[in-house]
Amino acid sequence: MDIPELSMALSASRIQQDWGTAMLANNLDAMAEVGNTIEELMDVSALERSVNPNLGGTIDVRL
Repeated sequence: MDIPELSMALSASRIQQDWGTAMLANNLDAMAEVGNTIEELMDVSALERSVNPNLGGTIDVRL
């Protein structure tokens, strides 16, 4: 393999690696946002339980 081909192959590899890293960073940011949203929803559920402590505490089952 000559130098120009090697240079092009390395450049293509670097571009793919940079793209993969950018996509991973994007996904991590999205997952952090989802986690924050879930945390906020859990706080709302805790507030609801403090107002209605019996809500969801039992399940009525009949056979």
